[in-house]
Amino acid sequence: METSTIAGLATHMSSAKLQQTAEIAVLKKAIDLQAEGALQLLQALPVLPTLSSSGGVAGQVINVKA
Repeated sequence: METSTIAGLATHMSSAKLQQTAEIAVLKKAIDLQAEGALQLLQALPVLPTLSSSGGVAGQVINVKA
């Protein structure tokens, strides 16, 4: 191989590595933003009241008409 070919390959590989590093950084940022958005959605959900065994009707009524 000629010296210029080796130098060209080295430059190309360095450029590809830099591009890959930048793409990974963008991907990590997108994942972080998506996780933050999901957390905000979960925090926006209203708190549901708990049903006590004596006062609630959940699980006590069966709909037999189908």
